[in-house]
Amino acid sequence: MSSNASGGLRRRGAALEAAILDAGWDQLIESGYERFTIDAVAERSSSARSVLYRRWPSRLDLLKAVIRHRGQVDSIPIPDTGTLRGDVLAILTEFNNRRSRTVGLIAARLGAYYDQAGGSPQEIREWFMPEGPTGMETLVKRAVARGELGAMPPSRIVALPSDLVRHELFMTMTAVTPETLVEIVDEIFLPLATNFGSITRSST
Repeated sequence: MSSNASGGLRRRGAALEAAILDAGWDQLIESGYERFTIDAVAERSSSARSVLYRRWPSRLDLLKAVIRHRGQVDSIPIPDTGTLRGDVLAILTEFNNRRSRTVGLIAARLGAYYDQAGGSPQEIREWFMPEGPTGMETLVKRAVARGELGAMPPSRIVALPSDLVRHELFMTMTAVTPETLVEIVDEIFLPLATNFGSITRSST
């Protein structure tokens, strides 16, 4: 019996799947989409190829699973500082610290996927994000409940801080400075969010 097959038998269920998906992420980051194959991930995870094919019939199925798994593993905790400003700065700082190391690398490693499969960064982001409300949505809803905001702003305003940080990471390929994070929160996001609530109250 091969070492791959025996490795597949030693682990079962969720432990086996997590080991395969972790190996898939390592394969993607180190070698890119060109060498991200079911065979390569099976070898890297010391699993039988048949085990992977039963769960993920195609390379695209495996890619989706790997990115979704990584998003769950690397999910950013939702802070609770007591204020909207403190919460947004905390979550952006954590986002910046974690994603500054991988945003450019992921974009480079998935270049062939965009070319070959017609995928997009938006599609990858949707796979990576956990289901349910985003962290920013949760923070803003709590601020509305506390009375800090008069109403729930539109989704584009809610997503704006993280979108701006992500843009900075893509454009500079380095971590966003703390001063820029404060500028995004104090000069862009908070005025938009608070003014939207004021306009909504005055119009009713």
